[in-house]
Amino acid sequence: MKVSEALEKRISVRAFTEQPVDEKTITGVFEKAARAPSGGNVQPWRIVVLTGDKLEAFRAKMEEILLNTSLPAEAPEYHAYPPKLKEPYRKARFEVGEEMYATLGIAREDKPARLEWLANNFRFFGAPAAAFCFIERIMGPPQWSDMGMFLQSAMLMFQEEGIDTCAQEFWARYPKTVSEFCDIDDEWMLFCGLAIGYRDENHPVNQLRTKRLDPKLWLSVL
Repeated sequence: MKVSEALEKRISVRAFTEQPVDEKTITGVFEKAARAPSGGNVQPWRIVVLTGDKLEAFRAKMEEILLNTSLPAEAPEYHAYPPKLKEPYRKARFEVGEEMYATLGIAREDKPARLEWLANNFRFFGAPAAAFCFIERIMGPPQWSDMGMFLQSAMLMFQEEGIDTCAQEFWARYPKTVSEFCDIDDEWMLFCGLAIGYRDENHPVNQLRTKRLDPKLWLSVL
């Protein structure tokens, strides 16, 4: 598979089948993705993979949090989006949300149904494997860029293997719970989670193809 083909086929899959993913394949992809560019060869990432009983134990822990509204909320490690997102970014973010719920047949005013769908984040959308991505707190924006390139490389290589993914910044809402479960020291910050598995081709949410901004807004040749 060409890189261009992997880019075209990759989507954020939000409904997975139960088909398991070989653990050696997962670790092999991450090991190869470590060839991604990294300024000064720092390689600032740390990856924890969950499969089988460990993943089910984590899911059970999150279900408890989901059902127990008396549990204290955790402070996010960072803002997933700027507090005052301006145009054209605000419109792009709003539209993809509306398109997704329309694809699912969930009306905008049906808040219970929207919250019920949002809860699927807690379950990695049913994926049979998952990973958490951490970065040391001493790192700055250049190393966050390195992390992004590493993750993109991994997601494209998973696609080459016929395996789908969904990067989830959602998990930044639960840094303490995730770090404790993964036995990660305090000097490491949770960046995101990654659902790993095979897409359910029959689920409507996986028919969503997000739009991209007009290149005239961001591309220029001098």
